[in-house]
Amino acid sequence: MEYTLENQFLKAIINTHGAELSSVKDQNTGTEYLWQADPTVWARHAPILFPIVGRLNNDTYTYQGKSYHMTQHGFARDSEFQIEHSTDNSVTLLLFSNAATLKMYPFKFQLRVSYQLVNNLLTVSFNVKNMTDGEMIFGIGGHPGFNLQLDEDVQKNNYFFSFEPSKSRVRIPLVGPYIDIDKRTLAPTDTLIEVSDTLFKDDALIYALNSQTKISLRNDKNDYHINVMLDQTPFVGLWSPYPTTSDFVCIEPWWGIADELDSSGTFEEKVGMNKLTAGQEFNSQFRVAFHDKKID
Repeated sequence: MEYTLENQFLKAIINTHGAELSSVKDQNTGTEYLWQADPTVWARHAPILFPIVGRLNNDTYTYQGKSYHMTQHGFARDSEFQIEHSTDNSVTLLLFSNAATLKMYPFKFQLRVSYQLVNNLLTVSFNVKNMTDGEMIFGIGGHPGFNLQLDEDVQKNNYFFSFEPSKSRVRIPLVGPYIDIDKRTLAPTDTLIEVSDTLFKDDALIYALNSQTKISLRNDKNDYHINVMLDQTPFVGLWSPYPTTSDFVCIEPWWGIADELDSSGTFEEKVGMNKLTAGQEFNSQFRVAFHDKKID
């Protein structure tokens, strides 16, 4: 089932399967900002990552001595949500723990994903409530794919990422699907990062964030650009499939991260996780502003 949000600037479509944003179009120009899930390249638009971000070692972890199996990015992206509340320009989707989730993840929870349009700004909000008697451990994140608008004048290498504030940030490398914390370095995110077919040859570029950050995807030929605003987000991933020469990139806000290369597999020790006491709630969000090129 799909739900449509609309105002004079944007039209957004959200699917109850995975609470996934599947389209964001400019109402004036018809431009589609979101990747349209070509199954030969990457068959998703903007999946919700929960209750883990990234891969577990061998897709397995232990909690309180018991072993569990869960695949990359968790199960929320493949779960059916229900619409809890909606208006013309906002919707909240709800997922409860159930018998199937408890086999993979031994915590009772409520997960709410909300979308709200205000002018050309889309806010994506997460609310996680611990319904378990004891502590709950989880990760959560977004994974939106944004189109690169290409034509005779604008090629892929005309696009770049820019970070504000302009300063260096810690980059965490991947070895296969796992992070290597010991090899983290200070990366020059105070300069532009050019998009190219080889930028993601070592998989995602992962940065640790310690302050409010704006990441822009833009080009040097016209005014088409997308700004992603992150307030209290510990990690962000930049990604596009490699070696495919796809015309989209992802800017991924993360409150969690993949297992370490030498992870013990113990969930209680997993790096980057969030913890809630019984009945406690977690709230986070990111905002995306969409700008099309000017029309003469």
